[in-house]
Amino acid sequence: MFMIMIIMLILSLMFMFMKHPISMGIILLFQTLMTAIFMNNFLMNAWFSYIMMLIMIGGLLILFIYMTSLMANEKFKFNPLLMIINSTIIMMSLLINYTDKFNTNLLNSSKMMLMYELNFNFNKFLMSNFMIMIIMIIYLLIVLIAVVKISTFKSGPLRQKF
Repeated sequence: MFMIMIIMLILSLMFMFMKHPISMGIILLFQTLMTAIFMNNFLMNAWFSYIMMLIMIGGLLILFIYMTSLMANEKFKFNPLLMIINSTIIMMSLLINYTDKFNTNLLNSSKMMLMYELNFNFNKFLMSNFMIMIIMIIYLLIVLIAVVKISTFKSGPLRQKF
């Protein structure tokens, strides 16, 4: 859990130094993956992390299409100073993690007690609302098919060729 939070911190710091939109999208994808893993471990339920990951990947695919159409020939420049800073932070966090004297069994037992005390309400996915969920899925499928049929293929790709 501690290492996931350190990796999320490093990714947030790296995002501030990136200048190319594709590298920003990759860092955002890794940040979303780490957040989904963190949510899965903390909530003990994978539904929310799966849904968040699918929504973010869909948005990142749209951003990827726009950025590749606008900046197709821009070169990606690697910053060696950023690599040195990141490796230093990773090494320091590994040293802190291995020299930690705190009893992890006590931490895990207190976390488990907290999870039993918190009563999360996950009835959105139970059998009582199953029919509403099926209707929503069918409605979204019909809307998807309608949008695909409405969109024109005559206008061509997103980027115009001159």
